[in-house]
Amino acid sequence: MARKHWKPGTMIYPLPAVMVSCGHNQEEYNIITIAWTGTINSEPPMCYISVRPSRHSYEIIKRTGDFVINLTTEKLAKATDWNGCRTGSKFNKWKEMNLTPAAAKIVKSPIIEESPVNIECVVKDIIELGTHHMFIADVVNVSVDDKYIDKNGAFRFADAKPLVYSHGHYFGMGNKIGKFGWSVEKKKKRKRK
Repeated sequence: MARKHWKPGTMIYPLPAVMVSCGHNQEEYNIITIAWTGTINSEPPMCYISVRPSRHSYEIIKRTGDFVINLTTEKLAKATDWNGCRTGSKFNKWKEMNLTPAAAKIVKSPIIEESPVNIECVVKDIIELGTHHMFIADVVNVSVDDKYIDKNGAFRFADAKPLVYSHGHYFGMGNKIGKFGWSVEKKKKRKRK
């Protein structure tokens, strides 16, 4: 098999395309679209976002010490892209994209009401990496839209049609292939009647 070699780069795709909300009062509320994000620890629950220091939200998050990761959907695709292309120093992104800031349970930054999952985060550390600075955060609360919880109490996030980012493009998730552990799961024997 022939292979092409490129210069080192970020080729771990797809990634979640999230909208991060920040600010402690309505005058400074802002939204930034982030793809450099993810889980970094299970117990205690921790995640990260990486932000360029030149971005308007950077100083807000650094000063206030908290933010909310709002998961996105196909329905929120336009708002997700637009909020990544425009600066909060010139636009009120909430009004422009008809999004609703709502009170979070623990942090002072607002949640995006239209998002199916809101992950409240408190900054624990900031690591200067180069083009981006990584905000390492403790997850202090998660809220989910109950319309995606089925009658058995299971959260059906796939029903929200999550949005992902892959090398400059947005995509829906696609078909379910399996669940965690399905490849090693023992087959259940059928009872004879």
